[in-house]
Amino acid sequence: MWDDETWHTLATRHVKLARDAGALSELHLAVRSRILLHAHAGELAKGAALIAEAQAVADVTGSQVGPYGAVGIAAWRGREAEATELIQATMDGATSRGEGRGLTSGYAAALLYNGLGQYDKALAAAELACEYDDIGVLGWSLTELIEAACRSGQPARASDALQRLSETTRASGTDWALGTEARSRALLSEGETAESCYREAIERLGRTRMRPAVARAHLLYGEWLRRENRRRDARAPLRTAYDMLSAMGAEALAERARRELLATGDSVSELTAQEAHIARLAVDGRTNVEIGAQLYLSVRTVEWHLSKVYTKLGVGSRRELRRALASLGQADPQA
Repeated sequence: MWDDETWHTLATRHVKLARDAGALSELHLAVRSRILLHAHAGELAKGAALIAEAQAVADVTGSQVGPYGAVGIAAWRGREAEATELIQATMDGATSRGEGRGLTSGYAAALLYNGLGQYDKALAAAELACEYDDIGVLGWSLTELIEAACRSGQPARASDALQRLSETTRASGTDWALGTEARSRALLSEGETAESCYREAIERLGRTRMRPAVARAHLLYGEWLRRENRRRDARAPLRTAYDMLSAMGAEALAERARRELLATGDSVSELTAQEAHIARLAVDGRTNVEIGAQLYLSVRTVEWHLSKVYTKLGVGSRRELRRALASLGQADPQA
């Protein structure tokens, strides 16, 4: 129903009641929902921290329900090999159990491929997800379909999806709903109409808990401005998108924003808050495994962030990294 505040309230209460009652079968469902909420709120580290709990409860109860929360986290993070393996395994398991909702994992695949800029794959995945009229994820799937279709040069398919999307967003009327519709409508618009829709999307989504949605609105607006040959104007929304997505750990979308920012002639030299944190832990002697455990990140994610830090600072080792951070006032070279 596009009601992020009620989702937050109910998901929080659901987990608390299930834990207090020791209702393990119910706790598994509650934790999965909470993980998905964290994903949509851009709290990927918090969501990832709950995945192990969800799996432990599933093992105890013998639950066969798909790990949809973990799939959502993987899709938002945007690591293709890891995410596609998990998505496919979830869909295969759901199919073997006759669990129709497993097809909605196509939404996660569409999100992943849109982040990676593989729009043909995103379109195919989104259309598969939209065949199953699941009230929980249909709106999200339609949103991904619209972006993928527009980027694939198929506006008619995007227009049909927008009409379906608006039936739910107009009925809801929340900022999350109407902001999402405005972002989608902007993709199909031109000139002042498009710009007005992008600005409405950013304003409305900025009043919600859904930080990735805000970041993606900035990203799409910046991409549109650059394609309108307004490169200087594009830098601010693209910078905002890059900083927000990097801080969340939404790696593929952050990389997409970085490439767009570079295309405007801007540079991406400053470290994000998360990159700086990881870099400081690295020069303090923490291994990648230890950093990942502390920040609830996979080793691959830590390696990805460190590679970006090395590139931005022009260094090739942790010893050089210490000196570079010291020059920025972010580390003690004698430590």
